[in-house]
Amino acid sequence: MHVAPPSTTLVQDHVALAEIDLCGELIIAASAADGERLSPARIDEVLKVATERAALGRQD
Repeated sequence: MHVAPPSTTLVQDHVALAEIDLCGELIIAASAADGERLSPARIDEVLKVATERAALGRQD
């Protein structure tokens, strides 16, 4: 059996890191919420959906 030697190259998946960060923000918001679930509006607020849409010039 041949095992590849460990690589010294550091590879970062920036999309995956951003998704992990967003999941963390949702977990924090959910743990601080009074109710059982976050409303869709609160989820959008945590994920900064309106801010991103405004930055892109879209109003969906």
